[in-house]
Amino acid sequence: MPRVSDEHLERRRRQILDAARICFVRKGFHQTSMQDVFTESGLSAGAVYRYFKSKDELVIALASTAAGDIRAQMTAFIHSDPLPTPAELLARMTDWIETQSGPEGRIRLAPQAWSLALIDDEAAAPVRRTMASIREMWREYAERMRTAGWLPPDADVEAVAAALFGLLPGYVLQHLLLGDLVRDQYLRGVDTLFPYGDPETRRTWSTTGSAPGTEQA
Repeated sequence: MPRVSDEHLERRRRQILDAARICFVRKGFHQTSMQDVFTESGLSAGAVYRYFKSKDELVIALASTAAGDIRAQMTAFIHSDPLPTPAELLARMTDWIETQSGPEGRIRLAPQAWSLALIDDEAAAPVRRTMASIREMWREYAERMRTAGWLPPDADVEAVAAALFGLLPGYVLQHLLLGDLVRDQYLRGVDTLFPYGDPETRRTWSTTGSAPGTEQA
């Protein structure tokens, strides 16, 4: 029997995860059955179970994949030069979030994963790891803020990171649940609370609602 390539195995795994994501977004974690995943993926039960033994394993894999994507986005922005202000950083992250929050977007799974983590210990583990890793990235950002002179030399960067951490989930919840959040207004609010960087840049932001460097050509 010819050996199945790693590339084929990864494509099949991705096919299953994409199907599970669509099912979870449509029906929620609790209402989705493994049969739903079999049907959406077009694969047999045996083919799916070869990769994932349960719905919880699918949840964990989806959470881990999303966490990796978020970390990659944040890493690029946090370590860019010049250091982006909090509003500029949030502008770039919310740009990405909005591309992932359509009718079958991955970001729609986030509130479901958070609620599941409150009642399911197995599902809670990857959610906690994700949140801890994102908070650590905010800590790195807070250290750069302190180095740039935006924070006092003796600023507690752990405390700053804990406070900044809430900005992204706050945006996601308002965007998905309230539906009336104006992104530019949100970013202007962040810029008002954290008035760092070039004052001229901040005035441009407040007038146009656009982050420097994000204008359309």
